[in-house]
Amino acid sequence: DLLDELRRLDERVAAYDEHIQVMACADDRSRLLMQMPGIGATTASALLASIGHGHDFANGRQLAAWLGLVPGQYSSGGKQRLGRITKAGDSDLRTLLILGARATLAAAARKKDRLSRWAVALSERRGYWKAVVAVAAKNARMAWAMLAKGEDFKPVT
Repeated sequence: DLLDELRRLDERVAAYDEHIQVMACADDRSRLLMQMPGIGATTASALLASIGHGHDFANGRQLAAWLGLVPGQYSSGGKQRLGRITKAGDSDLRTLLILGARATLAAAARKKDRLSRWAVALSERRGYWKAVVAVAAKNARMAWAMLAKGEDFKPVT
């Protein structure tokens, strides 16, 4: 009985995933976001549901800070001390961006575009997980810029 229940739940999850995919492909802003590496239908839908056009944020850094993808600052006396990422904000959306960044970093080793070269160099220099969070923060910033300005994703070669 439990195995049948598990199969039924798997079918329902697959149906919801397909519904999200159809809805994301029907929306212009979702299609715009899905052009970016590491952002699929689920992440694009979650971004749109959370931030809309992004007008609540003055810039992409504010969005990244709201999502908890920037280090906490502990500054005093003119000396800046950066701590761990704050993990504030929407944990589900942050998780989706982190998962997309992991996929982007895994594929970056085979690519030669500017973003991929930056991600690989950062991973070698600072470590895998710091690079993953940095790519997620960069994706959040680019997503804000695309939503706020209504522009397409322009990969830099």
